[in-house]
Amino acid sequence: MGNSVLFWEDFVVGDRYPTSTRTITEDDLNSFCELVGYDVPLFIDEQQAAVSPYGGRICPSHLIMSIATAMTGRLFRESLIGLLGLENGKFLAPVYPGDSLLTEVEVIEKRPTSKAERGIVIFRDHVFNNHDVEVFQIDKITLISCRPVC
Repeated sequence: MGNSVLFWEDFVVGDRYPTSTRTITEDDLNSFCELVGYDVPLFIDEQQAAVSPYGGRICPSHLIMSIATAMTGRLFRESLIGLLGLENGKFLAPVYPGDSLLTEVEVIEKRPTSKAERGIVIFRDHVFNNHDVEVFQIDKITLISCRPVC
């Protein structure tokens, strides 16, 4: 994603925008669990998590969703008016500390609103790990500014 501002008119259904990559560290996992108060052994206890079906600690779903959302923010940070809803969230595979994530933002729908200065765009975030496995997907319904008229 470049540094140029994208407005409602710029988004085309079917277009995809890749983000930069972000590696999830042990510190990310520990800090997130401490911040929100997760005390689930699968997230915080390596010995107990080692005997789980995952073979070790995994990252909570909300950590993955938060990081993916932050990764995509640059796409519309100048034109976003608001997030109207989240739909169809699917956690498809576990994410482990040390995994690197990349999000591809797909434009799946757009429509005008009754106000000419803004429109709705529905983005689908496809989050992949460093093994090219899609680990998370969610649709974000957003209200986006239209290009200013000079």
